[in-house]
Amino acid sequence: MRPEALLAKAGLPAAALEPLAGGDIGRVYRAGAWVVKTHPAPPPGLFAAEAAGLRALAQAGVRVPRVRWVGAEGIVLEYLPPGRPDWPGLAAMLARLHQHRGTAYGWDRTVYLGTFPLPAGFERAWRTFWRERRVHPLLEATWGQLGEVGRRVERWLEAFDPPAEGPVLLHGDLWSGNVHMSTVGPALLDPSVWWGERGVDLAMMQLFGGFPEAFWRAYREHYPIPEAVEAALPFYQVYYLLVHVYFFGAGYVGALERVLRRAGV
Repeated sequence: MRPEALLAKAGLPAAALEPLAGGDIGRVYRAGAWVVKTHPAPPPGLFAAEAAGLRALAQAGVRVPRVRWVGAEGIVLEYLPPGRPDWPGLAAMLARLHQHRGTAYGWDRTVYLGTFPLPAGFERAWRTFWRERRVHPLLEATWGQLGEVGRRVERWLEAFDPPAEGPVLLHGDLWSGNVHMSTVGPALLDPSVWWGERGVDLAMMQLFGGFPEAFWRAYREHYPIPEAVEAALPFYQVYYLLVHVYFFGAGYVGALERVLRRAGV
């Protein structure tokens, strides 16, 4: 749907549209004090899931753009003007998020990583949840592109027993492009929220970089990272690399293989 139509649905006047970064999966525009996100063929519940995730993060004390309107066709959000980087502030906010405890792993609705759907539901055993509800769906979707690498991932899934600190609220897609330094402080965008191990967020943050040492130093001061969690991060990076293979092709299989080699698999 055209972004002008979404503004009207949100009860907002027409405004000049400026394309924004972050449109790898959908289309994003600034419209004055608002941001409009849409998609040419959104899967059912995509934008409702984003709105629910933003609200959950806000309730956990994370700064996010306010949701003005959401529907099947798109979402209209508050525009947060860009400001100066505040890495210690981001570290404190994420450490608080990663101590926001749940009782089981999962989420009560379909979770979208990009537009890839991951099943709803809960599980108390982390290893089972991670294998069955997060990695296996992506393995099945990308199997034809993976070759022997797919079998190596499968063997690792069966053999590795990741550490479990307990379920906490995750952003779920925490690369540097989903962090926004605004005039009112650091904010998070485009979440894929569910209850999981904090190592899942930390793994994505380390996979593609963009978080300076000032961030990591401050985060570890607020919430130290045990060696066992650090060692498990490649296990979680496989999840994100599989979704990149799904969306962007077999060019990411090499990166997946490098992660496996570094982990000794």
